[in-house]
Amino acid sequence: MLGTYVLSAGYYDAYYRKAQRVRRLIQKDFFDAFRTADCLLMPTAPTTAFRFGEKTEDPLQMYLSDVYTVSANLAGIPAISIPFGSDKQDLPIGVQLLGKQFDEVTMLRVADYLEGQAP
Repeated sequence: MLGTYVLSAGYYDAYYRKAQRVRRLIQKDFFDAFRTADCLLMPTAPTTAFRFGEKTEDPLQMYLSDVYTVSANLAGIPAISIPFGSDKQDLPIGVQLLGKQFDEVTMLRVADYLEGQAP
């Protein structure tokens, strides 16, 4: 509902248009990167996994755990998170693979290969 209000209350230029410009810049950066790469490998989260129920009292920390996954959504490109080993406490480490727009097949093939190579 907030989005509808912003668009109808005369804030179109102040918010929506600026957000769309930023989104286009993010898309351009990814499209430029995909000129020389088929996929990009990135961390899924800034830390390794936390134990079940560990951060339920701190919603900000839980939100920040997802911060690296937002760029794919903003750029409109496919992404997949896969387990890739574990840390010293035997908690899983996740990586995400980002693919070219409309090229999910390549991304999924690379993800399958990487998951098979995980330590």
